[in-house]
Amino acid sequence: MADSVQGSLQVTNTTRGTALVDCGHVADNAWTRLVGLIGGPPLRRGQGLLIVPCSSIHMFFMGFAIDAVYLDRDVRVVGLDEDLRPWRIGHIYRGVRYVLELPVGAIATSGTLVGDRLAVSGYAL
Repeated sequence: MADSVQGSLQVTNTTRGTALVDCGHVADNAWTRLVGLIGGPPLRRGQGLLIVPCSSIHMFFMGFAIDAVYLDRDVRVVGLDEDLRPWRIGHIYRGVRYVLELPVGAIATSGTLVGDRLAVSGYAL
């Protein structure tokens, strides 16, 4: 897993009052953004990867599916991809600045919807 900020990321859906990431990582340079989660183990509950900056994602060479949350510069949800499988391309959403990659089911469990506001701690956006 990319580790520009090793395990210190926390992400909360402030609109719903739910936690999305308790112990996450940030990919914020060319190499960590390119590699992302490729070659790593599947994400477990509470884990996630925030890609900064990022407007879209691909699942080429991935070994597992993920949920993806697309965020604008105000950290508001502008799009969601649930159960995005390997060898697929994520949807293109207008205004995306960050993408949060999560284990499958995290979007549904947290009740996250388009328009929700998230709060990020452990990394300055």
